[in-house]
Amino acid sequence: MREACWLVFLRLEGRNPVCKVEDSQAKTAAGLHMVAAFEASKGVLVILAGFGLLSLLHHDAQRTTEELVSHCHLNPAKNIPHIFIQAAANVTDTRILMLALLAGVYASMRLTEAYGLWRSQKWAEWFAIVSGGVYIPFEVIGLSEGFSWLKASMLTVNGAIVARIAWALKERKTFERL
Repeated sequence: MREACWLVFLRLEGRNPVCKVEDSQAKTAAGLHMVAAFEASKGVLVILAGFGLLSLLHHDAQRTTEELVSHCHLNPAKNIPHIFIQAAANVTDTRILMLALLAGVYASMRLTEAYGLWRSQKWAEWFAIVSGGVYIPFEVIGLSEGFSWLKASMLTVNGAIVARIAWALKERKTFERL
């Protein structure tokens, strides 16, 4: 709102507000590019995880998991490695295919969002707000059940991304009115 008032003031004074608008648009684009790169990296990471899952097709997932736990020098009797090994024991080829398919859908959403944000598309900004905002209540609930730095960091980063995109939409609205 302050920028809109500043631009109106510049117009009343007879000055050219183009420099102020271009600077603000450049900052908005840079912020969108940063979020787009983050979303694209999530998409690529999930694609790699999906291909990793597909590599387990027709293999003994439990044995592979036990080798991974051993390679990482983890104690298989401890809680998390034990849960990981037990989950792998119950994996079927159908479940692996479904998880890989879900990973592909999720990655497609992240990469589509990244493309739209990089190109400063309004639909992508709305999609980013909705897809990022849907996690915030669950992150708050998780944090209320017990504090951890990971939970707090996830909430902070997600909240910052949603706020940044909302700010970009507000800026777009300001520019469209001029």
